[in-house]
Amino acid sequence: MSNLDNAPVPPHRYQIRKFVKETHDTFTIELHSQNGSPGFRFAPGQFNMLYAFGVGEVPISISGDPAKEEVLTHTIRAVGTVTRAINRLRKGDYVVVRGPFGTAWPVEKAAGNDVVLVTGGIGLAPLRPAIYHIMANRAMYGKVAILYGTRTPEDILYRRELERWRSRFDLEVYVTVDRATSAWHGNVGVVTTLISKAHFEPSRTIAMVCGPEIMMRYTVMELQKRGVVNDSIFVSMERNMKCGTGLCGHCQYGPHFICKDGPVFPFAAVKDLFVKREL
Repeated sequence: MSNLDNAPVPPHRYQIRKFVKETHDTFTIELHSQNGSPGFRFAPGQFNMLYAFGVGEVPISISGDPAKEEVLTHTIRAVGTVTRAINRLRKGDYVVVRGPFGTAWPVEKAAGNDVVLVTGGIGLAPLRPAIYHIMANRAMYGKVAILYGTRTPEDILYRRELERWRSRFDLEVYVTVDRATSAWHGNVGVVTTLISKAHFEPSRTIAMVCGPEIMMRYTVMELQKRGVVNDSIFVSMERNMKCGTGLCGHCQYGPHFICKDGPVFPFAAVKDLFVKREL
């Protein structure tokens, strides 16, 4: 679960080549290097530090295809000073990138097994590179299910891509919303209600879970009820990260620093901390 020997590269300036507004507060930027670098290698689940000139930097998961080293993609929610500053940028503007940092989703460990990916809200973005990898190597995996929940239909990320994934015969894709509108004809309820719909063999399943901690807590419980063991459940604990190197202490989680030891953890490694809501 290392960073696959992708040592963090020195800071480089990247130009925004594409800016996509995903929802009312979430956007995606595609970056291209401006210094002739050979490409940006990363493992699914890793993150970068993005610097907005004159404002500061922020850790953001990489949400693009790991096979496309010439394009670096990040999906960002504009909720803080730096992310709001990046949200004001447009095609042709620049940001500085440091990375990649952190541990990866266990896509190699999952080979030969069924895979269940459970995510809520913007948590789909950190799982997207793992989905790309699995689809590019589909024959290596058993059954694959993507379970995605959002607050409302308007909060759904990557809507067109989800439709393409849903049209495939070798994937199960279920989407649910907490609050439906009159135009919504899909599932209504929390994402854990989708676990009973998915087809997988618990004894040979790898589960990858990313979303709000309360959602992940109940997702793990439901997966355990289905018979998935702790060693086969992986969670992304992306919270309070600031420096990316474990020096500032903002993301300390018991004996771990999420930015350095995570953000992806085997659930077995954090299960005792996971139930302590004050952490």
